[in-house]
Amino acid sequence: MLNIVLVEPEIPNNTGNIGRLCVGTESRLHLIHPFGFVINDKNLKRSGLDYWVHLDVTEYQNVAEWMGQIKDKSRVFLLSSHAKKSIYEAQFQDGDWLVFGKESVGLSQEVLTQFENHLTIPMSKLIRSFNIANSVAFVVGEAKRQINFIK
Repeated sequence: MLNIVLVEPEIPNNTGNIGRLCVGTESRLHLIHPFGFVINDKNLKRSGLDYWVHLDVTEYQNVAEWMGQIKDKSRVFLLSSHAKKSIYEAQFQDGDWLVFGKESVGLSQEVLTQFENHLTIPMSKLIRSFNIANSVAFVVGEAKRQINFIK
């Protein structure tokens, strides 16, 4: 099971869509406060539809609390448009942590310095980044493809 981590998510519709993706791919969702919305926000529930009740989700008050759950930091992958290594160069395993930053600014330097594995999604130079829900779908899709191929 993959672990999808959203650090300080700001937009409820994105988080709802990611929650729905997690249910569909049997992934766990980890949400790190503060949020730009309340967890019972109607947009969050609208995006996640009625799947939210099936979601394996954990909330953390801050990054330090979340980091206390990690047993192997080498299996944590931070997604950043500034990274040099592509998601297609990574070798994903069941139980990996895929970490995404807030929509407006991505991951903080403080978080980036805590882990070695920084990945990017290849994209045209015409855009700065993909929508976070699309980014999560890209990476989860590639990770699941690799994991299922190995089995």
